[in-house]
Amino acid sequence: MKKCISFLSILLLVLASCKVEPEPIAYGSDVCHYCSMTIVDRQHAAQYVTEKGRAYKFDAIECMLNDLKNTGYDEIGLLLVNDFSHPGELIDATQATYLISANISSPMGENLSAFSSEKAAAMVQSEQSGELFTWLELKERFKDQ
Repeated sequence: MKKCISFLSILLLVLASCKVEPEPIAYGSDVCHYCSMTIVDRQHAAQYVTEKGRAYKFDAIECMLNDLKNTGYDEIGLLLVNDFSHPGELIDATQATYLISANISSPMGENLSAFSSEKAAAMVQSEQSGELFTWLELKERFKDQ
């Protein structure tokens, strides 16, 4: 009976330690997993969390996309990007609308920003110009870069 209780205790501990949730980004001290730059920009940072609960942080959405080309999507539990309109707020990358505008610089020079809604992205696009993308369109665009 003691062995069974010990096994269940260990199993519960392992399962509890593998939460799939984002980690807060420590701007100014966390380093981009892909390019090793310090993450300072609250409008363009990104993060993915594996199904095992390991978080990987990025200074730009394009760094996350480039890392995912090498890593793949098989074991990803969460894909998150900062909302350009609400700096520091992480949103679901697969539901975001993206704007590539030469008038909005991002840390790695792809001029890529994410928005929580198509309406918010279109408003900024009307002021800054550029092209809108869905997550799937963005993945396709970066696939061969």
